Amino acid sequence: MMIDHISIEVRDLVESMKFYERVLAPLGLTRLVNREAAVGFGKKHPEFWLNHRPHMSAVSQDTGSHVCLRAPTREAVRMFHQTALSLGGMDDGPPGDREASMTTYFAAFVRDPEGNRIEVATFPRPGPP
Repeated sequence: MMIDHISIEVRDLVESMKFYERVLAPLGLTRLVNREAAVGFGKKHPEFWLNHRPHMSAVSQDTGSHVCLRAPTREAVRMFHQTALSLGGMDDGPPGDREASMTTYFAAFVRDPEGNRIEVATFPRPGPP
């Protein structure tokens, strides 16, 4: 099974759009779709959506949910993290190596200004033995 797209809810669509335009750029994602209550980012088609929910409660810090986006390089992970923090995002795990059950990868976590937890990861190929 492959996931086609992900949507997150935001109270302030305009400010969230500005935030994500900048932080998604190192990943090669751009704004592709503008609707009255939604904005879609992607490379060829919208893969990451912001849905306007002006009356929703603030996102709880302990929801346990997060979205992980793939980055092409370690530098892209660092750029995402640095850009997010410079635009009001909160650090939720600095760039660094992570151990998963099947591989080691390089990732960073942020909370966007709405409180959504976003991870960006790259899975470097192992070098020659």
